[in-house]
Amino acid sequence: MNLLEVQKILDAKIVWGEHLMHVEVSTGFGCDLMSDCLAFAKPKGLMLTGLCNTQAIRTAEILDAKAILIVRGKQPSQEMIALSREKELPLLTTEKLMFDCCGLLFKAGLEGG
Repeated sequence: MNLLEVQKILDAKIVWGEHLMHVEVSTGFGCDLMSDCLAFAKPKGLMLTGLCNTQAIRTAEILDAKAILIVRGKQPSQEMIALSREKELPLLTTEKLMFDCCGLLFKAGLEGG
């Protein structure tokens, strides 16, 4: 599944990285605890989180995640957007709850991980 498909399924807004919506993700991991992301998430996936600060970007970088989706209508800080741009890491937001996002993506064929 590519990020454009993710964006459409979740009615997400692209905060940064519109030119990278062709990037493929094969797994998704939803979590607000970055330590759990580091312990359980697979590399090269989509990170779903409600955390809106640079720690999410730093964690995604360590995980080699392909993109970050911020849930629950939260908006990233300007510092987070700037770091996302610097790291070439697409950043999206959605009004949907994390539970709903994970369910919709799983239903569409995205594996957990």
